[in-house]
Amino acid sequence: MAGHHKKRFLCVWFPWFMTERLVRKEPELAKRALGAIEEQRGRLVVAAANQRALRAGLRPGMVLADARAIEPTLQTRFVNRAADRAALVRLAGWATRYTPWAALAEQDSLFLDLSGCSHLFGGEEALAEDLTTRLEGFGLTCAVGLADTPGAAWAVAHQSGEKITILPPFGALTDAMDALKDISISGLRLASDDLDGLASFGLRKIGGLYPLARRTLTERFGPAPVLRLDQALGVVDEPISPFAPVAPRERRAALAEPVSTREAIEGVLHGLLDELCQTLNRSGEGARALTLSCHRVDGTVSRIRIGTSRPSRWPQPLFRLFAERLDGVDPGFGIDVMVLSATQVEPLKAIQGNWHVKGGAKAGLADLVDRLGNRFGFGRITRPQPRQSWLPERAIDDGLPFAELAGEEWPSGRERPLRLLAWPEEVEAVAPVPDDPPMLFRRRGRSYRVRAADGPERLEGEWWLKDEAPRDYYQVEDEAGRRYWLYRQGLYEPGSQPKWFLHGVFA
Repeated sequence: MAGHHKKRFLCVWFPWFMTERLVRKEPELAKRALGAIEEQRGRLVVAAANQRALRAGLRPGMVLADARAIEPTLQTRFVNRAADRAALVRLAGWATRYTPWAALAEQDSLFLDLSGCSHLFGGEEALAEDLTTRLEGFGLTCAVGLADTPGAAWAVAHQSGEKITILPPFGALTDAMDALKDISISGLRLASDDLDGLASFGLRKIGGLYPLARRTLTERFGPAPVLRLDQALGVVDEPISPFAPVAPRERRAALAEPVSTREAIEGVLHGLLDELCQTLNRSGEGARALTLSCHRVDGTVSRIRIGTSRPSRWPQPLFRLFAERLDGVDPGFGIDVMVLSATQVEPLKAIQGNWHVKGGAKAGLADLVDRLGNRFGFGRITRPQPRQSWLPERAIDDGLPFAELAGEEWPSGRERPLRLLAWPEEVEAVAPVPDDPPMLFRRRGRSYRVRAADGPERLEGEWWLKDEAPRDYYQVEDEAGRRYWLYRQGLYEPGSQPKWFLHGVFA
């Protein structure tokens, strides 16, 4: 054995998945002989048939013309493997109500890693019963196998003939061998050529391979039979890849009774946040992104996602972020499983006490940034940072809200308008003599007479760019007392007329 098994895997097999998916899409097909057809070598053949068609004598692989001769009322639809896979992926997403680790197993089966999860649903048998009942409610026939290895679970799900088969934990290799010895060798997930080759030697049960030397099997049938056998027995590990990334930290609640009110949902959410934050505290981490998944009894899942501007593991601020979005959760006929996942975590040093609860300017700012970020997007929340340039529009960079300044300091001794236009706005201006401030300027069809002015302050761009003429800035005040920041671009030269721009407005 590869070691003591602590993992438990469930395989759920949908023997009529292709046709039952079509029936879910077109319910009127439920009482008709139905075949999914596809083109093979220039002929239309039946790729899958429902039970009514099979009872009429149809078989997968049969040419469509022959199938119609047997069952003239046969309804057909072309195979859509992309749609089949998409439907299986959705089922895998639904199955995350039981475990965060769900994976596709070929085109009509799923693997679920139930390690540490089954107790939330009353044990393995209760979980398997709940799973099959819900799937049958969706109109899907299924068979479930549960064992210590994915291979053993797949074997019993596909070959036991029972709706639910649960193998007890393998205490030793002999336990695994005894459990699988009478299972058809088809349960090893081998290619049809390998199965035909083994059958030609009279090897029809998994137990028939036990006495044979590994080397002999490999030399005669290739490496696949030995590998699959060892995987099923647990001699070698078989990693399975989840269909979607698994959240680093997660907490789930399986509810005895479905909940549908906001107060009840908030109560469960409070408990999940407390547990998750305790877990993050022990691991020295903080959450940057969280997802609340609400699994409804009708099989649909409603999700709320929030983000934070910096790592957090304080339940109350996180709850407030979720609370603003709870109205978007439609409980339908009730929610019976809620899963809170920290989908992105970062290291976070231990901080004494409830500093966040007691407040502080930084904590308050973090709350504000989080609320704004979740409402408008974190990409829109920026913090101005100084940049080395004399031109005002180039002297500011957008940084992250809590990013440290990269060495640059805000320049002192420069009086700048409270509102700086993103881009200077060209205006018409009249100056009595060159190099004097304007006496009057016109903006957007309105004239402003200047009664006082101060300047100029000459600013130039980076010398190595040489993309701008010098600017002479003036602070001017109109007759109404409003103050503006104007500049003249370029120097007076014979035959040329400098342009004037408005760049900002003082308070």
